[in-house]
Amino acid sequence: MILKKLIQSLKCIQTIGQLDKNITSVESDSRKCVAGSLFVAIPGTVVDGHSFIDKAVSLGATAIVCETMPAESAQSDTVTYIRVDHAAQALGEILSAWYDDPTSKLKLVGVTGTNGKTTIATLLYDMFRIMGHKTGLLSTVCNYVDDTAYPTDHTTPDPVVLYQLLDQMVKAGCEYAFMEVSSHAVSQQRISGLTFAGGIFTNLTRDHLDYHKTVDNYLKAKKGFFDVLPASAFALTNLDDKSGMVMLQNTAARKLTYSLRTLADFKGKILESHFEGTEMIINGREIMTRFVGRFNAYNLLAVYGTAVSLGKQPDEVLLVLSNLHPVSGRFQTMRSPLGYSAIVDYAHTPDALVNVLNSIAEVLENNGRIITVVGCGGNRDKGKRPIMAKEAAKLSHQLILTSDNPRFEVPEEIIRDMEAGLSHEEMEQTLSITDRAQAIKTAVKLARKGDVILIAGKGHEDYQDVQGVKHHFDDREKLMELFEAQRK
Repeated sequence: MILKKLIQSLKCIQTIGQLDKNITSVESDSRKCVAGSLFVAIPGTVVDGHSFIDKAVSLGATAIVCETMPAESAQSDTVTYIRVDHAAQALGEILSAWYDDPTSKLKLVGVTGTNGKTTIATLLYDMFRIMGHKTGLLSTVCNYVDDTAYPTDHTTPDPVVLYQLLDQMVKAGCEYAFMEVSSHAVSQQRISGLTFAGGIFTNLTRDHLDYHKTVDNYLKAKKGFFDVLPASAFALTNLDDKSGMVMLQNTAARKLTYSLRTLADFKGKILESHFEGTEMIINGREIMTRFVGRFNAYNLLAVYGTAVSLGKQPDEVLLVLSNLHPVSGRFQTMRSPLGYSAIVDYAHTPDALVNVLNSIAEVLENNGRIITVVGCGGNRDKGKRPIMAKEAAKLSHQLILTSDNPRFEVPEEIIRDMEAGLSHEEMEQTLSITDRAQAIKTAVKLARKGDVILIAGKGHEDYQDVQGVKHHFDDREKLMELFEAQRK
C-alpha cells in the first residue's frame, strides 16, 4: 500500500521524505521489520520504541512514524520520517487503513470492568455461534476466529496482532466479535482505530494499581472506552455498581442499564441458587441457568442485555442462555469421590474473591466448611495482598496461603505481605504453604464430606511464572490427579 494513503487520517506535525513509496508491512516491533516496512516507534512504560529506530532501518524499514524526530532524519534519502503527537494512536489508525477498516465489516462489542469480562465475552461468543452466526472472540483465555483457536498472552492483544485477528475474522465471514477491553489497552491506546457497535461495563474494584497508581486513574481508563463510543453504538452499564453511571457521563452512545436491585432496562432477580445453577427472573421471564452466584447473575444480565441490544429476540436469548455452560476456570466445579466439592476460579482481586466466597456460602451444605487456597501475583499491586488474605480469612473456615505467579519476586515475601492483613486469631486458622501443589494437596487432605475447597487466583491458567519462566501447572489437573487417587 502507498504510504500517503496509509497516513492520510493522521495529524502529522512534520514529514521528511517521500510519501509515494510502497509499504510492505506495518510493525511496532523493530525485530519484525523487513524491506519496505513502516515502523511505528511507541514510547512505552518500560522501553521506548524510539531506541529501536536504527534497528528497524537496518532491517529495511523505509518509513518511520515517531513522536520525536531522530537526528539522522535530516540526512536520510531513503527513509521517510513522520512525526505525530501520539504514536500509539497513529498505529491503530494506520493498521485500520492497512486492513481496510475491519470493524466496519462486523459488529464489535467491547467488555470492560474489573471482573466478569472473560465470562461475558465468552458467553456472548458461545451464544451467537449457537444462533448460527460466525463469530470472533478476543479474550484472556483464548482468541477465536469462528471455531479456530489462537493462544493469547494478554487480555487485549497488541494492536498489530489485534488487527490481524480482526482481518482474519472478516475473511472468515464473521458477523460479530466480542472483545475484552482492559484498562491497560485503553490507556495505551491499543484500541485506536476500532469502531465498536457496543460497550459493556461490569464493575470497578481495586486492581492494576501497580500500573494506574490510583483508583481514580483506573476509573478514568475504563471510562475512556465509553467516551469514544460512537452515537451508533450502545453503552450498557451495571447500575448497581457505584461507578456504573459514571461510565455513561460523556458517551454519545445509546445508554442502557442492567440491575438486580432496582429498575433498569434489563432487570433481574435471583429466585434460588445451588451448586447445579441459579433460578432467576430476567425482565419478567423465569429462567434456570447453570451458573452459580450473584456475580454470575450480573454476568448473565449483561449477556442478555447485549444480545437484545444487538437485535435478538428476548425469548430466543433466554432459551440459549439456559443452555450455556460456565467458562473454563470461572467457578469451575469438580466433585471428589469422598463427597465434597472443589471450585477453581480466576478470582485475583479482593472483590472477586469475596463474590466467589459469598456464592459458595449461599449454597454450602449444613455443617459444610469452606477451605480456601489463594495467593497473589508477583510484580503487581502489593496493596491488595493483605486485603485478599483478610477477606479470604473472614469468609473461610480454613485458609491456605500459597504461591500464585511470583514472577520476579520471592514467593515467601509475597505470602508475608498477605499475612500482614491477618489478626492473631485469623492466623490460627491459616496455613502458609509456598508450594502450590502441596497447598492444594493439603486442602484435599483437610476436606470432608459436605465441604467446599476454593482454589483461587489462576483459574484457566496452565502455568506458573517464576523468574520469567513459565512452568506447566494447572490447578484443575492437580485436583483431578488427587481425586483419581481417591478412587483407587
